[in-house]
Amino acid sequence: MKHSIVVLLGLLLLAGCATSTVESRRKEKYEVYGALPPDEKELVDKGQIKTGMSQDAVYIAWGAPAQILQNQTGNSGVQTVWLYEGTTMQETRYWTFREVPHGGHVFFERYLDRDYDPRNYVSAELVFVNGKLSSWRTLPRPTY
Repeated sequence: MKHSIVVLLGLLLLAGCATSTVESRRKEKYEVYGALPPDEKELVDKGQIKTGMSQDAVYIAWGAPAQILQNQTGNSGVQTVWLYEGTTMQETRYWTFREVPHGGHVFFERYLDRDYDPRNYVSAELVFVNGKLSSWRTLPRPTY
């Protein structure tokens, strides 16, 4: 029992260490962060971004994207698109039955039930051209 608690505490500690934060990413990219202009450092510290930032600065501010896409454009050069994901709960409604005892008999009563399932969606799209953030947008949470 005591050994189980120690193992559980160790796993919780490791899980907590795995969480990426602005502070942990600043430490990871210490040299990049140190070379940022003061106005970008201030934004990064708040978890904010602006056009013109490097991919490293955006990574420190927002973390790793869920997906990275690349394409070649005619005049702009190489475009890199970072997609960030959010999670929402999707409600599913369905009819089912439950047993209802009445007068020594069991009857089936029909009723409407619901379940909630997590669904990932693209919450932000960032476009980099030649390594610099050229545009970004956040996307709404889907309604199901």
